[in-house]
Amino acid sequence: QLVEAGKAYVDDLSVEEIREFRGPWNEPGRESPFRSRTAEENLDLLRRMRAGELADGAAVLRAKIDMTAANMKMRDPLLYRIRHAEHYRRGTSWCIYPMYDFIHPLSDAFEGITHSLCTLEFENNRELYDWLLAAVEWPEPRPRQYEFARLNLNYTVMSKRKLLELVEAGLVAGWDDPRMPTLAGLRRRGYPPSAIRAFCDRIGVTKANSTVDVALLEHTVREDLNTEAPRVLCVLRRLKLVIENWPADTVETFEAPFWPHDVPKQGSRPLPFTGELWIERDDFAEQPLPGWHRLAPGAEVRLRYAYLVRCTEVVKDDRGEVVEVRCTYDPETRGGARPGSREFLGTLHWVSAAHALDVEVRLYDRLFGDEQPDADGEFRRKLNPGSLQVLTGCKAEPTLAEAQPGSRFQFERQGYFYFEPEAAAEGKRAFNRIVTLKDTWARQAQRLQPAPPRVAPAAPASPRRTAAAATTARTAQPVAEPAAVTALRDAHDLTVDAARVLVAQPLLRRLFEDGVAAGATLRPPVAPRTLANWVASELQRELEAAGIDAAALQVGGAALAELLGLVEEGTLSATAAKALLAELVRRGGSPRALVAERGLAQVSDEAALAGAVDAVVAREAANVAAYR
Repeated sequence: QLVEAGKAYVDDLSVEEIREFRGPWNEPGRESPFRSRTAEENLDLLRRMRAGELADGAAVLRAKIDMTAANMKMRDPLLYRIRHAEHYRRGTSWCIYPMYDFIHPLSDAFEGITHSLCTLEFENNRELYDWLLAAVEWPEPRPRQYEFARLNLNYTVMSKRKLLELVEAGLVAGWDDPRMPTLAGLRRRGYPPSAIRAFCDRIGVTKANSTVDVALLEHTVREDLNTEAPRVLCVLRRLKLVIENWPADTVETFEAPFWPHDVPKQGSRPLPFTGELWIERDDFAEQPLPGWHRLAPGAEVRLRYAYLVRCTEVVKDDRGEVVEVRCTYDPETRGGARPGSREFLGTLHWVSAAHALDVEVRLYDRLFGDEQPDADGEFRRKLNPGSLQVLTGCKAEPTLAEAQPGSRFQFERQGYFYFEPEAAAEGKRAFNRIVTLKDTWARQAQRLQPAPPRVAPAAPASPRRTAAAATTARTAQPVAEPAAVTALRDAHDLTVDAARVLVAQPLLRRLFEDGVAAGATLRPPVAPRTLANWVASELQRELEAAGIDAAALQVGGAALAELLGLVEEGTLSATAAKALLAELVRRGGSPRALVAERGLAQVSDEAALAGAVDAVVAREAANVAAYR
């Protein structure tokens, strides 16, 4: 159709010649000498291209648009090229292949697409998208292309090309590896679809490039699973606990709830309790440090739902490793009773050794140990070596014997886990960790870094110490963050970048601290980490855009906390909050009052939405009729 209408032609120029004729962006291009071929000539050549009579690169089909266009995409772009390659469906019978910019608008039109969403780098392609649909006289309504910023997450890479490198190099176990930021990977990890949708709603869509903290995604997943994942007990790294004064061959059963008090759901399961139990190896220390709140020789702890026990003896193997702890229990403390209100160190989870179910547990974590793994292009070197730990021989309560593949649970004190269907199909009872119970990544990331060498007390200067040796000693010292940055980061669990900005700018730090105090009083409270990220990035950006110094800022920390509180409670979208922040920076005021004044509150009531839609449709009756 394009060829017959004189809007496309077959060009014999080589790739290099086409590039030369197209010209630089600031000068008009030159027309190809083959541009004036007749429609009959072009159709004949196109059929010969399709029949495989011409060699690769001998000819291309080009659109006939405008070689003087400012948009380089419009200077007679390529539509089809010759490739003698075997196609997985057509074999070698088809030798021409369409270019992306040609097939994109047409396939959208064929499939009834109304809104074709692209990332910002395709903005220049939109003119060609519209031209092609008009050139083939596609009837209205036609598809329209819209460009938005891509979703960027820290601690990961989102480029398909780079993810393909990881797959092909065998650094991950395929596109559905649970550490991959693909829908297949997130599904296999156990992320609920509802959590992914809630995350997307929370961050909104923007035309400005930015990076979202992956901790927000993890927080959204925890929020979703908190009310959807029943609680069970599972010991990952087991240590035998023997109760010496337990009646022989006695099995006692405790009725344990699936849900905590703050989740309005009912349901429980029986937990068998015997004289031999499994507890977590990390819950026992033979020589505990100050502040230890778990089991130790002579110490007393509570076993979840059961009794208080006191450690009386430690059993070791030939290598000196602890293989068993022996305890006595107090029958008067059954189910949480505390005679005399006596104190104990903490509460441990456990599983009856005689009734335990063997399971495999896969501890998944972030794929990269660096917040910006692709900052220097060396992302493959920044993989997190602890992104997957496979634990076998874990001990779970017998309830999990009835679990269905695809179900999700909270292993108390451990995290949220997913019974992987793919593993179940292979005969394994394997559980993938979806997410930890809280964000401990700041500490984990710190552990991934090499520990600084211990510096011995300075010795008296030796006359034999050469200048070279002194230089070596100086350069060997690690470069550490300033103490103020480290202290602020640790105090509020901030990112290093945010802590640096706040320490460097006292006015912003004072605003942040005021916001932390105000945010703690809100329900739900505003996390200091979220507040710091907004102050260090969004607020700074708006100050620069408005040309306002922080000292002249009209909005205080309490108002900023109130703004983020509106997002947390679901009144305001993140995108609307950014727009409102720009107004607050310029004129001040109360965020809640401005939301009411502007009518920005998110509406979830279907009847209210229907009324608003009906009003707009009635007002725009002519446009509605034209569109239909």
